[in-house]
Amino acid sequence: MSEYLTITVPDGDFQALVARPRSEPAPAIVLIQEIFGVNDGIKQIAGELAAQGYIVIAPDLFWRFEPGLAMSEASPENWEKAFGFYNRFDFDKGVQDVVATIKAARTIDGANGKVGVTGYCLGGLMTFRTMAASDADVGVVYYGGGTDNYVAEGARIKKPLLMHLAGEDEYIGKEAQAKIHDALDGHPLIQIHTYPGRNHAFARPGGDHYDEADAKLANARSAAFFKAHLF
Repeated sequence: MSEYLTITVPDGDFQALVARPRSEPAPAIVLIQEIFGVNDGIKQIAGELAAQGYIVIAPDLFWRFEPGLAMSEASPENWEKAFGFYNRFDFDKGVQDVVATIKAARTIDGANGKVGVTGYCLGGLMTFRTMAASDADVGVVYYGGGTDNYVAEGARIKKPLLMHLAGEDEYIGKEAQAKIHDALDGHPLIQIHTYPGRNHAFARPGGDHYDEADAKLANARSAAFFKAHLF
């Protein structure tokens, strides 16, 4: 049966899916959704991270619009709905929700107190911004759309951060990627890997642009990064 954690913020409560490892106590990873909610793809990633030894907590970021949202990108109607929510999404409140989730992750039953953050697309941006606004121990960003608009926040990042960029990302263009590199390449705690020829969402299981080889490479880098900083 699925386990959920209730998290309270000033304007209400929201749910976060919890996936557990075989052995506890364990470090936690906050896994942040794309624009489609905590759907089957996010649940699969949660299971894979749990199998690596982490308590995984995936918060419902669109709870103010529609709690429990879990959509498939296979439906054009879902794309329209997802982008509608994305265009109305309050990014600052989203960061506050993730920070609250990190706080809960440190003390959830079975946790050892260490917490990492990772996310995809919208979740990638939320990971980047959260690393600048929280005490998370480590972060991993997968093609965070809009990160170029917030690169100045990188100066506030005090813990290790790994970033994955798709070379031919249709949502994070060459100019945006150059801006990210220009601002962050010199940061002593940030590593950026670019995957030439790859499109947005190349690392998402079941995605239209999924590339098995580079997804495995990116995930192996992420696994090593988390292990180095959370165990």
